Amino acid sequence: MDPVSVGLLVALAGGVAGEVGRQTWAGLSALVRRPLGRYGGQAPAVGSGEVELARLAADPGDHGRAQALSTALAVRAAVDEDFRAALAAWQEQAAVVRAGDGAVTSHVSGGTQNGPVLQGRDFTNLTFTAAPAPPSTSGEAGDGTADSTR
Repeated sequence: MDPVSVGLLVALAGGVAGEVGRQTWAGLSALVRRPLGRYGGQAPAVGSGEVELARLAADPGDHGRAQALSTALAVRAAVDEDFRAALAAWQEQAAVVRAGDGAVTSHVSGGTQNGPVLQGRDFTNLTFTAAPAPPSTSGEAGDGTADSTR
């Protein structure tokens, strides 16, 4: 099983990805808080990950805390088969948020852009007011070339 991405944990703890991110973080929180699996009357010396989860929630940008949580999740998954299966299912669902782990690829083409062009990731609640596009000065409407005689 792949470890949980530190970048994903930091993003989720920091509230990235809007409602989907909040639901994904809540799902991880609920998973971590589940009781440890059955061990024939003997519990292993493994933490649940709750402490690491709380520490990351208190300081969402701390990559060290995210790494500690990722490690705690991996250790618990190694000794608790039920947790491992549930964590794998959670990771499948988190793939929606994880897409690219923060990588942004932007491509703007097609001539002159007459309005706002944003390059980034996870924008929400944006409103733009822009003036109408200026008339073309090159003879053909919308060909995107500039008049070099000015």
